[in-house]
Amino acid sequence: MKFNIQSRLLLSHLSAVSKVVNSKNKLSILDNFLFNLQGNMLVITGSDQETTLTSRVEVQDAEGSGMFAANVKTLLDMLKSLSDTALTFEINDENLDINITYLNGHFNFIGVNGNEFPTKAESDEEPKVFTLPIKKVVEGIQHTIFAVGVDDMRPVMMGVYWDIKPDEVVFVASDTHKLVRYRELNTSTGLEQSFILPTKPAGILSSILDKKDGDVKITVDSKSATFETVDYTLSCRFVNGRYPNYNSVIPQSSQYDINVDRQSLLNALRRVSVFTSSSGLVKLELRPNEIFMSTQDVDYSTSAEEKVSCDYNGDTMAIGFNDENIIDVLNNLNSQEITMKLIDSSKAGIFLPSEQGDDEDLLILLMPMML
Repeated sequence: MKFNIQSRLLLSHLSAVSKVVNSKNKLSILDNFLFNLQGNMLVITGSDQETTLTSRVEVQDAEGSGMFAANVKTLLDMLKSLSDTALTFEINDENLDINITYLNGHFNFIGVNGNEFPTKAESDEEPKVFTLPIKKVVEGIQHTIFAVGVDDMRPVMMGVYWDIKPDEVVFVASDTHKLVRYRELNTSTGLEQSFILPTKPAGILSSILDKKDGDVKITVDSKSATFETVDYTLSCRFVNGRYPNYNSVIPQSSQYDINVDRQSLLNALRRVSVFTSSSGLVKLELRPNEIFMSTQDVDYSTSAEEKVSCDYNGDTMAIGFNDENIIDVLNNLNSQEITMKLIDSSKAGIFLPSEQGDDEDLLILLMPMML
């Protein structure tokens, strides 16, 4: 086999595929990229057994066809050390000797038989297929992935939940302290389906699709999903288990509604959080036209107070939040102003962007701390 390709083009595709490869693998073959030359199309695959990512890139002057595998670290380190230059790959079909020639030199190493690479088992069930705009998939993941749980004791929380309905797609994530629900409205799928996309493939999918246009073809069965675009195909297994009823924990009414400049509140919280105790408790006291926040650490005799102007004319009330959690929430609300909806000091608070698009509905729930 033989083909030519620009080093930077190859590096961009290998870097994307490498995101799925673990640093340590039970199967040594998974330390490699799988290359499959089909005419002038080079198909590159990486896998960790649970998730598989395939990239397609066009090459020039291709001769022959077939598969071979090459070490991930070797190829990436080699390409990162080169300026953009034309590369000629020559692979001996018999002993898999790989010779890579460029303007000022060449690299030589032995590849691995591509037939050793694991393949996806065929499913007997009829899959469901639908299409979504790339933009909506990326927005759904990026709005929710920060709230995904990391507790191995609650595996169903360790992923982004997709609740697909005929005319909308709802993305949900929760670590039990905070919950994000992002609804993509007026999105025609024509089916009802739900699944939990694990954190790793969700993050990879978002990164490879970010800033791209077009649609994603999504094929779903009871255990896995495949996301396909012109350049990439990602297949992954779902998190097993039943996701909790997220709507049941979202308050449907509030006693206190506060509008405040997001950046002003965020900056003030960052300052006072320096002086929190190990619990991270920040006390927010709502007063007419202002939020008075305070923290203290009795063990070190430190404290901080600051007030932020807001649009609020109700009764005074106080509520406590963990500093890291509320800062995380505000960092992921991309609007100039936000609305806080509170019931009392013991009930979850709702955070909303003051302005949202016609086709979206973002809501973040945050559990309070005891004052």
